[in-house]
Amino acid sequence: MSEQHPPIILVDGSSYLYRAFFASQQADLRTRDGFPTGAVRVVTSMLRSLLKLYPNSPITVVFDAKGKTFRDDIYTEYKANRPSMPDDLRLQVEPIYQIIRAMGIEVLVEDGVEADDVIGTLACEASRQKRPVLISTGDKDMAQLVNEYVTLINTMNDTVLDVEGVKQKFGVDPELIIDLLALQGDKVDNIPGVPGVGEKTALALLQGVGGINALYENLDKIADLGFRGSKTMAAKLAEHKDAAELSYLLATIKTDVPLHIKLEDIPCPAPDVSTLLDLFKQFEFKNWISELETAAQGEGPHSVASDQSAFPAAIETQYETLLTWEQFESWLLRLQGADVFALDTETTSLNYMEAELVGLSFAVKAGEAVYLPLAHDYVGAPAQLDRAKVLEALKPLFEDSTKAKIGQHIKYDMNVLARYGIELRGVVSDTMLESYILNSIAGRHDMDSLADRYLGVKTTSFEDIAGKGKHQLTFNQIDMDIATPYAAEDADITLRLHQSLEQQLINTESRLLDVLRDIEVPLIPVLAQIERQGAKVDATLLAKQSQELEIRLHELEQQAYALAGETFNLGSPKQLQVILYEKQGIPVTKKTPKGAPSTAEEVLQELALDYPLPKVIIEHRGLSKLKSTYTDKLPVMINPRTGRIHTSYHQAVTATGRLSSSDPNLQNIPVRTQEGRRIRQAFVAPEGYKILAADYSQIELRIMAHLSDDEGLLSAFAKGEDIHKATAAEVFSVPLDQVSADQRRSAKAINFGLIYGMSAFGLAKQLGVGRNEAQRYIDHYFAMYPGVQRYMQNTRTQASEKGYVETLFGRRLYLPEINAKNAMRRQAAERTAINAPMQGTAADIIKRAMIEVHAWLASTGLDAKMIMQVHDELVFEVKTDAVPELTSQIQRLMEGAAQLNVPLLVEVGVGDNWEEAH
Repeated sequence: MSEQHPPIILVDGSSYLYRAFFASQQADLRTRDGFPTGAVRVVTSMLRSLLKLYPNSPITVVFDAKGKTFRDDIYTEYKANRPSMPDDLRLQVEPIYQIIRAMGIEVLVEDGVEADDVIGTLACEASRQKRPVLISTGDKDMAQLVNEYVTLINTMNDTVLDVEGVKQKFGVDPELIIDLLALQGDKVDNIPGVPGVGEKTALALLQGVGGINALYENLDKIADLGFRGSKTMAAKLAEHKDAAELSYLLATIKTDVPLHIKLEDIPCPAPDVSTLLDLFKQFEFKNWISELETAAQGEGPHSVASDQSAFPAAIETQYETLLTWEQFESWLLRLQGADVFALDTETTSLNYMEAELVGLSFAVKAGEAVYLPLAHDYVGAPAQLDRAKVLEALKPLFEDSTKAKIGQHIKYDMNVLARYGIELRGVVSDTMLESYILNSIAGRHDMDSLADRYLGVKTTSFEDIAGKGKHQLTFNQIDMDIATPYAAEDADITLRLHQSLEQQLINTESRLLDVLRDIEVPLIPVLAQIERQGAKVDATLLAKQSQELEIRLHELEQQAYALAGETFNLGSPKQLQVILYEKQGIPVTKKTPKGAPSTAEEVLQELALDYPLPKVIIEHRGLSKLKSTYTDKLPVMINPRTGRIHTSYHQAVTATGRLSSSDPNLQNIPVRTQEGRRIRQAFVAPEGYKILAADYSQIELRIMAHLSDDEGLLSAFAKGEDIHKATAAEVFSVPLDQVSADQRRSAKAINFGLIYGMSAFGLAKQLGVGRNEAQRYIDHYFAMYPGVQRYMQNTRTQASEKGYVETLFGRRLYLPEINAKNAMRRQAAERTAINAPMQGTAADIIKRAMIEVHAWLASTGLDAKMIMQVHDELVFEVKTDAVPELTSQIQRLMEGAAQLNVPLLVEVGVGDNWEEAH
């Protein structure tokens, strides 16, 4: 679907009216004075969800008119078995109409026909115009309208049906849906059908011979179909031909109804916020009231379509425990035949290097999932299938790259299965990453949060079934009756999230799906292998460094005591406040939210320019953190089985797309301090191997040159000039060959500071100069690189209009504060808008490089392994004699990971440890 032609949305209001009412009955939602609001809330929530997914689409909601239709004239018993509308629902019809109209959505009601016929007529007209149509309905009759332009969406269970989807769900193409209903009948609408023909028989007839007309022309062929009762079916069809033809007529949606509105007259929503707010207050929809009031105040890009807390989906679940080989083999066949299936592992630990597999869960259809227990060992646990034999049977399926699989944070499952000799292939998506790519700042991307945010489902947490703290059970100790619904729910929710999130990514009409499929998903096995490979560290050297740091920390403490004139706890903010501000009389430059003088790092940095004690405190804090986080901790993190440390890389944490890591955090080892560099010395190569580090040089500045298309920057990089030296020569008006080291450092601060949105005040603080002088530097910089200033201004404007910025490859970062009235919040968002495309593009580039390098290493069999990714750097462990080949290939692959208007430059170093190679 193009930007010029977003889908026309036709909502089957009558279908949702009843479904919304019955879905909300259990909650029995009412206002304080007892007025029922469940159906109002569900229908409104559904529409808000649609508006959020399709903000530029024309939309109308169609309801049945009161009174009889032409079908009642044809068959007086049509819908005769339907009970009258419940009183509580009748009360809610008019409020629903009012809210829909206040949302700026057209309400359509045509006398003498049903809502289906109005929708069918509009959909048929749109198809003739080759315009995409989305019909929002829960009515299976509508499947007959599906074609290459018409798709069904059921927003109450997040399912979408295109032509292939109809065939999979109903067993026949959309063209035969009427025939299917005519043969088997429809109890809901009281369509009689042919007596004795159920769904299976109807499908056998249609699949074996064809539609109603073909059947009556070939009655003699029916006996040869071989299904139960086929020998007498021809006579039965002949006897009840009138019923079949009548049922066909009743089931056929009219597509030529005279309407009071033309297709092109259906408007895009233009909400009346004031009226909508009054209605929400009347029906006590508190969350929506707050959101509308915020939007009315202009505090962000919220709209009436931005609600994500949809009412819990009305979907029945069927969860099963697989305890016999017959059950397992039956499900194995289902998995092998599925287009895609969700899988999840249950284990004894969150540490992928230690976790023992307890069980597996699978889902191939929303609401239907199984749990396969393998190692529950509590007293009285039922007999379970042999884990080794089950995994042997699953191994071909798991390792088949043509069998599509999805998961939630599936890298963990991949690592667990690898411990059992299974290399999980064919992973096509990950719901954690789908949510992250859709909106990285929407909230947490764990399954419980996603189920609540996108499905309206409150899932069972692990603590709910296992307890908390030191008495928490491991999964092998969980009773099977409790374990099954928990584990099966994980797979089921994962599948349902995938169905919802993938469609939302498609509906953005952006390149987000490409970012997911081309970058994030292919990166999963790369990171998994890096994690399992691990890095070798020298525990003895780290212990020695810890002792030396302890000595230096003691020296700094004595120095601090001497400067303060007394002993105190250097780690206590309260004691430090007293020493600095009360006893030494240092001016307070910033306070905490509670009004106390601040001792935060940035405050101490500023004070250290003029006072000696803050400088000592800063050094003490830095060394203390290095000792506790790295020199003390890394040795105890060495895995006894591998002799290495194994970090965890996170794809869905940072807002901009950069990877982060934990246990240990490799991204935070300081590179500019001597002590930080010494920690890198402890990352060593085994005997006969070398550490090779490949680092992108000034990648964000190169990306800035590309994005801004500034002639000066492009020229400098094309010539291979030292960009910081070139900037210094211009800013400080000195010849290039006379630029001093201090001037180059200052120019570097300007180059990087401005792309991070640094102000004159911030630059002045960093350079230690006056604000006016810093402003002169900035003015000179922009005079030298006018394209950069133009890019910055254009980015601010576009971010304000769109509410987001994008990387070179289409990754988005949303900026909810970009239009905030509060100047500080707005300016912070603008600084992020300027920097995020560069930082995010750099992240995309190194991820693309990792994928290419991983594939190349796998294809060559070279004795080299990627062992770390840190910022713009890849680190390898390589056999000594393979260093030359790896060096040339790594440079080629990394420099070719993106095509910019300036060359990407990769610097490679080699050594016995990481510091030597850096």
